[in-house]
Amino acid sequence: MTNHLYDALIAPHAVVPSVFLKRPEAPDLTFEDFVALAARIAHVLKKRGLAPGDRVVVQAEKSVEMVALYAATIQAGGVFLPLNTGYTTDEVSYFVTDAAPRIIICDTRSEASLSSLAKEVGATLLTLNADGSGRLTEELQAHPSTFETVVRGPEDLAALLYTSGTTGRSKGAMLTHDNLLSNAKTLVDQWRITKDDTLIHALPIFHTHGLFVALNTSLLAGTSVHFMRSFNLDAILSAMPQSTVLMGVPTFYTRLLGDHRLTREAVRNMRLFISGSAPLLAETHVAFTDRTGHHILERYGMTETNMIASNPYDGERRAGTVGQPLSGVELRLTNPDTGDPVPSGDVGMIEVRGPNVFKGYWQMPEKTAAELRENGFFITGDLGQFSEDGYLSIVGRAKDLIITGGYNVYPKEIEDVLNDIDGVSESAVFGVPDADFGEAIIAAIVPKDGTQVDPSVIADTVKNRLARFKHPRSYEILDALPRNTMGKVQKNVLRDLFRGDGS
Repeated sequence: MTNHLYDALIAPHAVVPSVFLKRPEAPDLTFEDFVALAARIAHVLKKRGLAPGDRVVVQAEKSVEMVALYAATIQAGGVFLPLNTGYTTDEVSYFVTDAAPRIIICDTRSEASLSSLAKEVGATLLTLNADGSGRLTEELQAHPSTFETVVRGPEDLAALLYTSGTTGRSKGAMLTHDNLLSNAKTLVDQWRITKDDTLIHALPIFHTHGLFVALNTSLLAGTSVHFMRSFNLDAILSAMPQSTVLMGVPTFYTRLLGDHRLTREAVRNMRLFISGSAPLLAETHVAFTDRTGHHILERYGMTETNMIASNPYDGERRAGTVGQPLSGVELRLTNPDTGDPVPSGDVGMIEVRGPNVFKGYWQMPEKTAAELRENGFFITGDLGQFSEDGYLSIVGRAKDLIITGGYNVYPKEIEDVLNDIDGVSESAVFGVPDADFGEAIIAAIVPKDGTQVDPSVIADTVKNRLARFKHPRSYEILDALPRNTMGKVQKNVLRDLFRGDGS
């Protein structure tokens, strides 16, 4: 046996002198130097007590060292658990308590607030900052640039990524070595990614898109990467003449379209523009083609499954669809109530099966059994429809998931915070179309009888309790929420009422 993911993605680059990560604020990092850096970090992790299968929780700013930390965790046999940098201490506390990591790595600014939590779960706390400084990197020079890779098999866990739950309790999706490697191989093949490509990487690396889709494919293919800390119009436009691929969320493309410098000449060297993590409006797709001559390739995936479907590299990239199932991935549409396949052309629940589908939810066997069928099909919760020639369109989400700026937000988590505020009788949170973020969050609030509520006070409360990407864009005060004859809140009515606020 070997280390399934490390040996395929990283080990082959140990003596490759070509550039892997290009960064504006520091010298370029070669593949060879990256492997050496990861090995030194692996030594630190092992010295700090990491054993095979142990979790490494990371809430740190995007940096080259954090990418190397991912590689090091895999090489040392650990399970990588990245957290959104926007999460509050209360939110991080749940993840840490649930995952029981051996090591926690955070920004120096968060060290004081997380130190007691680390002691509570018996974890070692190390720091890592955006500039690469911190206690983690201070220990590197004491260790050699090679590390004896820990043996891990295809079914061993490589990562644990938390995804929101409609009940308010987040679920840890267990992703195996084979889940990640099989998907990377498929994407490299279907998107024609090679060592001759240069990727513009402006995504965060705490979720599937930026970490697994963008970086795993780059490592597998030996692709160079323009490594940017965040989306920056000037930086991206400046990098395009020396790049060939951009992976982004719809917001990237709407903001590029808003800049006069986006021209056919500006993208003359670009080969492929990919969009995911949120719905890409058809009008954005068409406008981008009209301006640049490029058809954006939209794809579909989720935390539990990695990538599921993609528009074709060759052939029509159809606006408003996510294309066809990836090679080796089975996709079916079923009746949400019975689980039976729906007739051709009908809307149904999207279910997916393949080597990309996760192992289950961490310490949640009942939830796993409810969403992962015995025959291997995962119930995504998304509703889809196939065209006659096999293109999939996402038509809705059975559980009212909001995807804003590429982030998943479940209304109930926000509603729980709102309903705890003095003077609030009840609330309903929903998404409306937004040309920039895909969807914007709107909160409808009903005050208690005889009470007046101040939206600015409510906004301040939410700000202190939830990560920024979960903050509603507006708070609408209503006398009552619309309900059907069974008493259920009709969020579709609310969406129609406030749709103009998000378009």
